[in-house]
Amino acid sequence: MNLVPPDSTILNSRQRKTLLAVFERPARADIRWNDIEALFLALGGLVQEGAGSRVRVMLGDARAIFHRPHPRPTANKGTVEDVRRLLENAGVRP
Repeated sequence: MNLVPPDSTILNSRQRKTLLAVFERPARADIRWNDIEALFLALGGLVQEGAGSRVRVMLGDARAIFHRPHPRPTANKGTVEDVRRLLENAGVRP
C-alpha cells in the first residue's frame, strides 16, 4: 500500500491541520477522534470497527487498535501519542 505524502493535495486543510496537531509536543488532548479517523482514511488506511468501542487501524504495514473515546469526542494525550507512533511506523510525518 502506498502512503500519500502529507504535503500532497490528497489531504485537505483540515486533515493537514490534524496531522500537525498529532505531532505537536507535548501531546494535545483536544483533537477530535473523527478528525483522526478521517486522516487515517485520507492516507489510504483501513479503519475497522471492533467489539465495543475498539477500532482497528491498518496504515501500510503498521497496525494498531484504539478505543474510540466516549463520552467526549476528543482523544486523550495517550491516544494521541499512540496515533503519532502509528503514523511514524507507517512512514508518515508532517
